[in-house]
Amino acid sequence: MNVSVETAKLIYPESDGKPMAETGIHVQAIVLLHQALEDFFHPRTDVFIASDMFWYWKEGRTKTTAPDVMVVPGVGNHDRRSFFSWEENGAVPAVVFEIASQGTWRNDLDGKRKLYERRGVQEYFIFDPEELYLRPQLIGFRLSGKRYRTLFAVNDSLNSALGFDMRPEGKMLRLVNRQTNAPIPTRSEKADAALVNAHAEKRRADGLQLEIDRLKSLLAQTGTPNGNGT
Repeated sequence: MNVSVETAKLIYPESDGKPMAETGIHVQAIVLLHQALEDFFHPRTDVFIASDMFWYWKEGRTKTTAPDVMVVPGVGNHDRRSFFSWEENGAVPAVVFEIASQGTWRNDLDGKRKLYERRGVQEYFIFDPEELYLRPQLIGFRLSGKRYRTLFAVNDSLNSALGFDMRPEGKMLRLVNRQTNAPIPTRSEKADAALVNAHAEKRRADGLQLEIDRLKSLLAQTGTPNGNGT
């Protein structure tokens, strides 16, 4: 008798049911960094940025990690529920960020550093928004061959091979466009700047209208620009 056996499809979990980060401070640091990276790489369509998303590097295995923030160049920036390297021509994150907290900083420095090193993540940065666990507050590593070498800050700033610098700024990690040397503003800062510019533009428009009204009044009083009525 022939028996047909259907092999069960391997399920790759999309969530571990845990919150994104340990505290609101850490959530904000992750969100601001994610947004800054989106703005830096806009309008490129070949860079994928994700936060707290499971990354599976080998088909058939459910071992995974969910970096606080990861950047994967060379793939489409469309939405994904998880990142599967074998579905992306073997792509792995070029840069991974972890936001250190009381419950994670030791693993960030040891276990995760070794994991990202083995998986070929070119750059790995750890940021401590509370300044309680890391000295210095921002630590970086870059692959040299198959091993990470430590990056040393210059003026409290580290650089990425992807074209941006970064420096701690309070509880956030500020990105700087290395080509223009201009900091990447937060969404809130951009909104505030737009509001200030709108108010300034309105003042200029109001001033121009007052000058037009003054000239109209003067012309009405004199009849002609030379004042002789002819």
